Amino acid sequence: MEPSKLASLPFFQGISPEDVTKLLGELDAREVFYEKGSFLVHAGDKIPAAGLILSGEVHILREDFWGSRALVAQIPPGAFFGETYALLDTAAEVSVQAASDTSVLYLSLNRILAPTGQQNPLFALLSRRLLQIFAGRNLTLTRKIAHVTCRSTREKLLSFLSSCAQDSGSAVFSIPFDRQQLADYLAVERSAMSAELSRMKKDGLLDYHKNHFRLFTK
Repeated sequence: MEPSKLASLPFFQGISPEDVTKLLGELDAREVFYEKGSFLVHAGDKIPAAGLILSGEVHILREDFWGSRALVAQIPPGAFFGETYALLDTAAEVSVQAASDTSVLYLSLNRILAPTGQQNPLFALLSRRLLQIFAGRNLTLTRKIAHVTCRSTREKLLSFLSSCAQDSGSAVFSIPFDRQQLADYLAVERSAMSAELSRMKKDGLLDYHKNHFRLFTK
């Protein structure tokens, strides 16, 4: 991707294209394209560099001993994946799969946090942005815990959909998941969740078409 376009991404925002070009060299940047359905990372892999999504999106997946898969998160364009494992130099505990045709820019972020890196004003700026990324990850995880720890499927759905409505600032919104992905995300069985959505619609709590929802006041 051209430096001028990278400068529009949140991580590089406010940095001139010329300085972005310098940073790409200092962070050993490399761009890789993945087709939909392919795996970028398998659990147990080492991740030497963090991945910045340029286009497309990826799913973070966790599998148990028996192969049951849970959707942990969906990473959109402009966001990172694998930064924690890359910085800690530890094997990934999750897998990363391309949810669509996806381009990724890999960056060696550990150079930003090195003691010598803090002498570079641009590195100091990027280190603050990394801190914001980690804070955002923590918020996302806290929200998911709130959803999945609800006792019933209905309570989980209401918690998740309420959060989506608040984030969008509207009672009408779209979610980034299809039915199976939503069931995986909330750790519920798909058919039971679909049946509960139908009951919620009948009860006048909501209306929906595919991944588009409208909530009604109780």
